[in-house]
Amino acid sequence: MNKDGIEVKIGDSAFYFKLGNLLDKKKISKNKLSQDTETDYKVVTRYINGDLTRLDINILERLCNYLDCDISDIVELKKNVFK
Repeated sequence: MNKDGIEVKIGDSAFYFKLGNLLDKKKISKNKLSQDTETDYKVVTRYINGDLTRLDINILERLCNYLDCDISDIVELKKNVFK
């Protein structure tokens, strides 16, 4: 994981999954996040590793509320990274 998060290439663009960095910064474990937000541990792990096929807005809302952050603090799209 780099400072931008886990990079997942999609065409010329990239998604950066930054939940792992945010949890490290706030000193919150995946287990605690999972329990406190009632989100399956495997789902939390997928949001950390970028191993997703779709983003669930209900999960993102719970994570953002719990972590007091914006969606862009969890996942970010950077366009034309690989052009």
